[in-house]
Amino acid sequence: MESLHLHGRQLRHPLTGQLLPLITDSAVQPHVGTGAVKVTPAHSLADAELGARHGLNSLSVIAEDGTMTSLCGDWLQGLHRFVAREKIMSALRERGLFRGLQNHPMVLRICSRSGDVVEYLLKSQWFVRTREMGDRAAQAVQSGALELSPSFHQKNWQHWFSHIGDWCVSRQLWWGHRIPAYLVVEDPVKGDREDCWVVGRTEAEAREAAAELTGRPGAELTLERDPDVLDTWFSSALFPFSALGWPQETSDFTRFYPLSLLETGSDLLLFWVGRMVMLGTQLTGQLPFSKVLLHSMVRDRQGRKMSKSLGNVLDPRDIITGVELQVLQEKLRDGNLDPEELAIAAAAQKNDFPHGIPECGTDALRFALCSHGALGGDLHLSVSEVLSSRHFCNKIWNALRFILNVLGKKFVPRPAEELSPSFPMDAWILSRLARTAHECERGFLTRELSLVAHALHHFWLHNLCDVYLEASKPVLSHSPCPPGPPQVLFSCADVGLRLLAPLMPFLAEELWQRLPHRPGGPPAPSISVAPYPSAQSLEHWHQPELEQHFSRVQEAVQVLRALRASYQLTKARPRVLLQSSEPGEQGLFEAFLEPLGTLGHCGAVGFLPQGAAAPSGWVQATLNDTTQIYMELQGLVDPQTHLPLLASRRLKLQKQLDNLEARTPSEGEAETQRQQRLSSLQLELSKLDRAVSHLRQLMDMSPNPRES
Repeated sequence: MESLHLHGRQLRHPLTGQLLPLITDSAVQPHVGTGAVKVTPAHSLADAELGARHGLNSLSVIAEDGTMTSLCGDWLQGLHRFVAREKIMSALRERGLFRGLQNHPMVLRICSRSGDVVEYLLKSQWFVRTREMGDRAAQAVQSGALELSPSFHQKNWQHWFSHIGDWCVSRQLWWGHRIPAYLVVEDPVKGDREDCWVVGRTEAEAREAAAELTGRPGAELTLERDPDVLDTWFSSALFPFSALGWPQETSDFTRFYPLSLLETGSDLLLFWVGRMVMLGTQLTGQLPFSKVLLHSMVRDRQGRKMSKSLGNVLDPRDIITGVELQVLQEKLRDGNLDPEELAIAAAAQKNDFPHGIPECGTDALRFALCSHGALGGDLHLSVSEVLSSRHFCNKIWNALRFILNVLGKKFVPRPAEELSPSFPMDAWILSRLARTAHECERGFLTRELSLVAHALHHFWLHNLCDVYLEASKPVLSHSPCPPGPPQVLFSCADVGLRLLAPLMPFLAEELWQRLPHRPGGPPAPSISVAPYPSAQSLEHWHQPELEQHFSRVQEAVQVLRALRASYQLTKARPRVLLQSSEPGEQGLFEAFLEPLGTLGHCGAVGFLPQGAAAPSGWVQATLNDTTQIYMELQGLVDPQTHLPLLASRRLKLQKQLDNLEARTPSEGEAETQRQQRLSSLQLELSKLDRAVSHLRQLMDMSPNPRES
């Protein structure tokens, strides 16, 4: 460096005449500004480290009230810091020493409460040595004694504890646990010029320690307790054992400590969890818990941290009970935002919730949060997502109303182990129920609540409501009704609600209490204490092969519904024929012909022999390489009415396709998404072309269609 020869020289202060040491250090950036900076070790963290390296004195020139101290001289003492700076500028100008003024960017710390510029002051603080405790905490995770879930948090844990320094636990606040340290005001320890401090749980205990330390009677000593309080994280780190009576060996402490699982936010991993582990092992000799489950940080739907100034804070109570926009705006006005921030927040709030927040309920909010799970990054929460969960709650409520109506008042449930389904659809839904119990059990054991939520949502909505209840309605309408389906419905409701209870406790409780009680003993007083269904207890219902077979039936249902939509068959129930080149394929569908017709909104479903010609006036669709589906159209569709509608639909889709092909992909738009949209439009156009071709053939064959 060019300035190394200046190291160790001295400069004279232009106003006081005091000699100042000139030093060189790699921390200084010579190409920024003039390349020379003043060093104030008492008022800057960086300067304090630099001063310690070069043995500089730490002189406090700013008092706690923001005025200059006596070290600045009589002409500045007592002046406010900003006033003093202006006076110094004037003095430099008067003496002809002012060279100029230049703006340059810098990081300026601002107090979030007062908006004032923060000044660092040199103060005596209490510290905790953490190196040894930190090494034990790092070793606990490395050895597996402490498990962090998700596991990717282990990297942050190890890095933090490998670079940990002494922990400052002093806080200048009006609330908190006051530090139990006392200053002996009068005579210090003989031969020691430093302050004499003692600690004690009480003043009497501290006085005894001071008497022993000074050799004087405790009654003659004057003690002053340190006004500082402990860091919040120090106090909260004591919670796992202090709440159980520590330091006494209470029965609660003996029974419950150490704990098994801690669940908290991932943003508290180092602030709180790390401190609990350090103090727990130091003070009790044991880890406070063996497993830590960290959930995601809840942010708004755009991924922003919730902030009053942004107007994007979602109060859980507002989501649960609902709130009008006017009330939301009043909450903002009652806060402590300045007018500019208030205007921005109010506008953002009005844009996000123009009609307020609809009432969603506790269970819907709970289920929406659990659906995201604990793994991965931040959780982006939107009201529309919670509202979707409320609709799911309504679906469950309506399903139970239907089931209770089917069961009637005289229904007597049979023991679950005696339930033997006689219909293929009954066996299928019970198999799906057993699989759901297995998925829930796996999700809880791996602490992935999103797996539990997904399994329950899929069973209730897509298995029970959309498929089984719809397919069973013709069977349930028979008189007399077969005894099997009602028993299956009861088991689905009973087991399904008990599986759902941890995620939707209020809805599950209300509906479960309305179910008939099984004979053979008093029922549980609440679903919260009823046995949770285990996968093993339902394993006898599980039939993977049957589920696989029915998945082929569901594919056929989708094909039939697509055909109905293409030809706009709103009321007609066309007949359907299946033709397969594989003998076993026909046997697969034979057991589900009635559910296939019901779910596909079709009439009778039969088989067309292999090699037989397709009936005239029927439309063909391919299910797979071995199976064809034929649907009756002759006499059910008016080609002259539907052809113009299809042409209009095709023109609209073609325009969308042309625009998408001509448009340049926007920034951030994934090419895969664009290609998927293109493929979807092209597929839809090909379906329309086939439909137009079939309708023209029908028009040639039958000029006088009948409406049905």
